[in-house]
Amino acid sequence: MKKIGTANILATASAIALCLNLAVAGAANAQVTVGVSLSATGPGAALGIAEKNTLELLPKTLGGQTVRYIILDDATDPATAGKNARRFVESDKVDVIIGSSTVPTSVAVMEVAAAGKTAQLALAPFVAKPDLQPWVFVMPQSVELMGSAILQDWKAQGVKSVGFIGFNDAWGESWLKEMQAKLPQQGIKLSVVERYARADQSVTGQTLKLMAANPDAVLVVASGTPGVLPMRTLRERGYKGKIYQTHGVANIEFLRLAGKMDEGVRLPTGPVLVAEQLPDSHPSKAVATRYVNQYEAKFGPNSRNNFGAYAYDAYLLLDSAVAAASKKAAPGSAEFRSALREALETTTNLPVTHGVINMSKQDHTGLDERARVLISIESKTWKLAK
Repeated sequence: MKKIGTANILATASAIALCLNLAVAGAANAQVTVGVSLSATGPGAALGIAEKNTLELLPKTLGGQTVRYIILDDATDPATAGKNARRFVESDKVDVIIGSSTVPTSVAVMEVAAAGKTAQLALAPFVAKPDLQPWVFVMPQSVELMGSAILQDWKAQGVKSVGFIGFNDAWGESWLKEMQAKLPQQGIKLSVVERYARADQSVTGQTLKLMAANPDAVLVVASGTPGVLPMRTLRERGYKGKIYQTHGVANIEFLRLAGKMDEGVRLPTGPVLVAEQLPDSHPSKAVATRYVNQYEAKFGPNSRNNFGAYAYDAYLLLDSAVAAASKKAAPGSAEFRSALREALETTTNLPVTHGVINMSKQDHTGLDERARVLISIESKTWKLAK
């Protein structure tokens, strides 16, 4: 057997070490590419613009790596959102996708992202299909979590009957199913159900049916400024009952458009909207206040909203996950995308503007009751509900 000299052994070991060092250095110096599809125009613009604004505030690194954001507008159109996602996966070879701003556009992104084994951080709340769920992470609070806050308040307020008017899409349907399942348990009657489209200019017919039923409270399920229409029509027709909205309307454009029509409206929201009103013990107060101060310094007083904060939380989550994934593989590779998905799924005890994230294989939202507060609208401002 031929003997291997000491010099050869040392040379081989040095070569292996050099290769390992080069691989580590390559991973450390690689650039993370993030595809972002937002609804910066169209009916969801009030959401997408705040998310786009937030991206302007972010550092130029993720988890210690340089980062490149490719930002596209999907115009609140699911077909365009899907097209954007295909470009990200097939042409840009992104490491992760953020978006979109509404439920229908986010669902369109989901189909492409999961097929391409690329993690998606959605900025709209929806339940992913079971076979696609491993690649989908949802930043906003679930309908179940927010709906329970409304149900608790209805019980406290003595509400016995409820009218429902919501979008005729996945967002409206998710809330309707939640109410239909939970209201009987609370002894509350669902008196009437009406639907409308995001781009509708009139809901007079639906409002007349709501008025005829005369429920104690009406729940409007919408997102962005289209949420004003049913509320305004109800008030103009003389409805005196309680009006509730969802966290889908928690933005300054909604307040501006609604005017006096939103006085007294109650809704569940993320804690970031009332960051200064939170007790010092709340785990999100420091993170939320820091974000709010930064955002409003650039975009004006009271310009904060949940949707910009969801984009910021996506950054915080990615910053943590990229740092972990980079220890296993270099950005730009299938191995990195897989490692990143695993790192996202195992994130625990991460304070964000909307609570504390504890992901798991079963839960890709990772938020609990610390991620919600109930607020009322008083004199065109958000107030913690009493």
